[in-house]
Amino acid sequence: MGLTDETSGVIARLRRTPVGRSIFRSPPRVTPRDRAAGHWSSFLLHIYPVKVRKAELGFKYSWYLGVISTVLLGSLVVSGIYLMFFYVPSPNQAYTNIQTIQTEVTFGQYVRNVHRWSAHLMVLAVAMHMAKVFYRGAYKPPRQFNWVVGVMLLAMTLLMSFTGYLLPWDQLAFWAVTVGTEMASYVPLIGGDVQEMLLGGSVVGASTLLRFYVLHVAVLPSIIVFLLMIHLWRWRKDAMLDLDTELDLDLEAAND
Repeated sequence: MGLTDETSGVIARLRRTPVGRSIFRSPPRVTPRDRAAGHWSSFLLHIYPVKVRKAELGFKYSWYLGVISTVLLGSLVVSGIYLMFFYVPSPNQAYTNIQTIQTEVTFGQYVRNVHRWSAHLMVLAVAMHMAKVFYRGAYKPPRQFNWVVGVMLLAMTLLMSFTGYLLPWDQLAFWAVTVGTEMASYVPLIGGDVQEMLLGGSVVGASTLLRFYVLHVAVLPSIIVFLLMIHLWRWRKDAMLDLDTELDLDLEAAND
């Protein structure tokens, strides 16, 4: 529903005031060029292309796997923050804290299950998203950089799952991380350093639990959010997943 003439007049007068000119830096959106300028000047809208084909927003282009992965990340952040209130990364308290969360904390069992299943589903969704992009050939020029960013996001997602695995501090977590860090030690040249950096010593212990906790709740989420912002920005600027866009632009340039 469009604005009435009276409302449009009030907005126009506001834009002409000193305060309005300081807020609205783009011209009134009258012509298509004006609307594009207003789009580019918006902090929230500038990452989006000015025009988007309707077909590109359809289910068949992405199966919404990127959206699903992002929603699951949000679920992990919200549920993880709630769990942080009741968890202490200490060998003497970690396992007890998990039991307390499941039996005594309000909605603790539910939130922990949401966090765990969101983590499993996010790994699956990101892997399927990468497979979809590879199958469609959407990693080809000019999207090579965004493909690399996507691979880094997949690696960070797997590391998030791995670091979170130790936090319950039970026998399954202890020996799984022991095996995982032993596997890391076989990486040529840097394997020993990587293992020592992860463990904080020669065996899985208090230093390992603390390091995995810091990586899980601070370092890796920050990296994922940063890479995700770059990923979404490049995805929008690279005409999203429509592989026919560059071909159409080339044909238009050739016709001109």
